[in-house]
Amino acid sequence: MAMTDVLSAEDIKKAVGAFSAAESFNYKKFFEMVGLKKKSPEDVKKVFHILDKDRSGFIEEEELKFVLKGFTPDGRDLSEKETKALLAAGDKDGDGKIGADEFATLVAES
Repeated sequence: MAMTDVLSAEDIKKAVGAFSAAESFNYKKFFEMVGLKKKSPEDVKKVFHILDKDRSGFIEEEELKFVLKGFTPDGRDLSEKETKALLAAGDKDGDGKIGADEFATLVAES
């Protein structure tokens, strides 16, 4: 499954482009711009599984760094600071990774 099966290619391009500058990533604005906020829980879960590259059932810090690339190959890598901020926002149980339910909560809170 491709990200464009769930989200519009145009929304993805606009959202990723809006955060192309280093240190500019804001997950709340990004999830809203990319259209994820308006999606059903099932679609949010589909996006989670696309971003979970190693199929571990979690999005680990290393995968978070490449979260924009998960939406489009043109996306930039997040900085260490941006990655840690996103992990801190999403990791509700403190295990150092984001599970599917935590991801759904992160999107809902954005």
